[in-house]
Amino acid sequence: MSATAPTDPETADVLVVGSGIAGCAAALQAAREGSDVLLVTKAERPDDASTDWAQGGISTTRDEPESLKADILEASDGTADPSAVDVLVENADDAVEDVLLETLEIEFDETDDGEFDYTREAAHSAYRILHVDAATGTHILRPFLNHVDGHENIDVRQDTAALDLVTHEGRVHGVLTDEEPTGHPIFAGATVLATGGVGALYTRSTNPDDATGDGIAMAALAGADVADLEYVQFHPTAYAGDDPFLLSEALRGEGAVLRNGDGERFMDDYHPLGDLAPRDVVARAVETEREETGDVVLDVRTLEGEFAEEYPAIAEKCRDRGIEGEEIPVAPCEHFLCGGIDVDDRGRTTLDRLYAVGECARTGVHGANRLASTSLLEGLVWGLRAGEDAAEFDVEAEIVEAPDLRNSDPDLPERFAAEKSIRLKRTMDEYLGLERDPDEIARASAVLRRLKGEIDAYIRTRTARDLYELRNACVTALLIARAASENAESTGCHYVGEGDEEKATRASR
Repeated sequence: MSATAPTDPETADVLVVGSGIAGCAAALQAAREGSDVLLVTKAERPDDASTDWAQGGISTTRDEPESLKADILEASDGTADPSAVDVLVENADDAVEDVLLETLEIEFDETDDGEFDYTREAAHSAYRILHVDAATGTHILRPFLNHVDGHENIDVRQDTAALDLVTHEGRVHGVLTDEEPTGHPIFAGATVLATGGVGALYTRSTNPDDATGDGIAMAALAGADVADLEYVQFHPTAYAGDDPFLLSEALRGEGAVLRNGDGERFMDDYHPLGDLAPRDVVARAVETEREETGDVVLDVRTLEGEFAEEYPAIAEKCRDRGIEGEEIPVAPCEHFLCGGIDVDDRGRTTLDRLYAVGECARTGVHGANRLASTSLLEGLVWGLRAGEDAAEFDVEAEIVEAPDLRNSDPDLPERFAAEKSIRLKRTMDEYLGLERDPDEIARASAVLRRLKGEIDAYIRTRTARDLYELRNACVTALLIARAASENAESTGCHYVGEGDEEKATRASR
């Protein structure tokens, strides 16, 4: 890369990359502190952000923070960071009150008495989850985006991808976007990554198609620490057919049950909490029953209320796929990354002036397995805290030269990125899915290294967005494989079976 100093560089006090609840919260709080904020996002519509896809709701404490903390720790298989969980539960209700109720005036579902209609989801010991139907993310994100877009201190730029971080001597000074053929530099006093998860690394996911691990890859390539990347959470109840969609845990919280291909309820055989066991337990049980009996369905006939009336958005998705009955075929589906860019209680990474919030960040709250309806809450709490902290810095564009990316070779064949992406997804599905073994993890690493070499050969002279997304997906996949290979213990989402050598040894006895 050649380096040239921009004559009139674009600057912002705080630069936020990503437009989900975490990015919007960071932008809002930085603007409240008086910073000029630029929010750039690949998304062109709200449903391009993972927040818009969130169904169940957002957890509160209902004035019992110790109860929520205990549930988070239990769901994590005892691996969550207690101090991080303290930050979450101690700030939860204030953040919800401030942003969602007072600022955005979200109309959460209420009972006939005008009180909040709190629901319960798997591994929660109490009814404490605020929701709007089973489409809470949509009802939060769209007003949030409108509010942020109308704020006098915030400029929102859609359809803009960050390609690389601009760094100098261990400090992050902004990003290069794809607004120019050789990269458009934006310099900032502080940069906040809120780029979401990794669903696009798998064939079946509840995430948007552009969840390619961008923030994780850019941060890691710049030298930031990452952690807990082996903990990829699979939701146990996604529609089992083509075009999967999430069947919220609120359904089971309100009485729906899982049945196998023989019509039998089975979760009591796997966990004392039955259908409301932690996600990792239920997901593996569902997969086992599918293999043994051919099918698993979510039976909504046992709901306390009428399915179509209580959950109209989910019922409509079922009808769109020709499901008219009350037994919905389900299968596990990639849902959430519990690890990510390693951050502290303010979202600060190990690189100076770089923050990460939301699903791309590893706060320590989730450990090896996330408790339902804590993702929106974590994004909100850490977004506000990171935005406040990031507002303390002034932009210093004059001390760094941004690299020019090369864009000299012809465009790639039309299907190049798509075909490489299919290869990556098949590798992740087969070797780094719900269950893993050491030999398969090693095979995945070898395939992914070769794939990354092929991508690197092209990316040196081209700046196409889909090529950078493919690079980011491959880098993040390799990081997941490396983390999985370094952890031989089955914990939470990371379930390690026997390798070929162990199986052969056992068979010979």
